[in-house]
Amino acid sequence: MWLAVEPLDMRAGTEAALARVVTVFGAARPHHAYLFANRRANRMKVLVHDGIGVWLAARRLNSGKFVWPKDAAATASLTRAQFDALVLGLPWQRVGEAGIIRVL
Repeated sequence: MWLAVEPLDMRAGTEAALARVVTVFGAARPHHAYLFANRRANRMKVLVHDGIGVWLAARRLNSGKFVWPKDAAATASLTRAQFDALVLGLPWQRVGEAGIIRVL
């Protein structure tokens, strides 16, 4: 399970991001990734708890923006495929069941 949380100041480091996750979810769970985006949605930070410790990665798009849930204050669960698409800047909402074409 991969989770998205509300925007975070992109100057925040690992400790601030981890504190935000604990505030929102109550704990940082092993083998989960927590995503943060800036207001313009062209930068993202990913906090991952790998079961041993945590690490923080950043990604910036040179053009375009990450497709983020409409309600930025809400949390959302993503599948691994959706997470992979989101980090690449692809339309993650159409990955998996949401991308199935049933009628022509």
